[in-house]
Amino acid sequence: MLSYPFMQNAYMAGTLIAIISGIMGVFVIARNMSFLTHTLSEIGFAGAAFGIFMGWQPLNGMLLFTTVSSIGVGELGAKSSRRENSITAISALAIGLGILFLSLADSNASYATGILFGSVIGISRANVIQMMILSISVLVIVMVIYRYLKFDSFDPIGAQVKGLWTRTLSVVFLVLLAFSVSVAAQIVGSLLIFILLTLPAAAAKYFAHTVGMMISVAVAFSLIGVWLGLYLSYMTNWPVSFFIAVIEVIFYFSALIYQRMCQ
Repeated sequence: MLSYPFMQNAYMAGTLIAIISGIMGVFVIARNMSFLTHTLSEIGFAGAAFGIFMGWQPLNGMLLFTTVSSIGVGELGAKSSRRENSITAISALAIGLGILFLSLADSNASYATGILFGSVIGISRANVIQMMILSISVLVIVMVIYRYLKFDSFDPIGAQVKGLWTRTLSVVFLVLLAFSVSVAAQIVGSLLIFILLTLPAAAAKYFAHTVGMMISVAVAFSLIGVWLGLYLSYMTNWPVSFFIAVIEVIFYFSALIYQRMCQ
């Protein structure tokens, strides 16, 4: 299996995606941003379609749309009463724009399916290198702001009392989340990216009681889901996103059962 270059690329890309998703997912869950992650995935679809329309790499279009949108959502942070309605409106517009750009680009159905649900075959070595640069950038920034991000995510009231730069931190986190969505969509697709950015971390919180342990468990769940999903996809020729979704759902419900048994 690993003798094929496309599977080598898929496993390298999948490993990067799993690590980034596991780390970012812990903060997504802590900050109650699961809904926003789903919205960014739809915005990413519009961005990828725009990239195809412009003759770019789909990843570049995704980065443009998700980054701009995340900054805009971050600016709505102070107006939380209007934020959810605004996010819903942006999500609807993104889906419409994505369909429009795909139609104007005259892309075939298989290309559109790859954007929406991911593709193992479509990942080149150049894509892996680009994803590696983005992933390392995200990891470095998270390491730099980790102490402040942890404080703001798990004790937002305390962070405000201490005078922490919460507004700026929120925007920085959303931009990092936009990068993570764009990177991870290359495997699981733009419409299913929220799976890796929410379920492993949501399951991890039932097995770990410190932030560091939650990140470790979430990364482990993500890696198992991606690696096993790629293997099963290769063996059955079924979509990799289906297997990743099933595996992560099993982890999550197993965590719920474990938590119920420990009560």
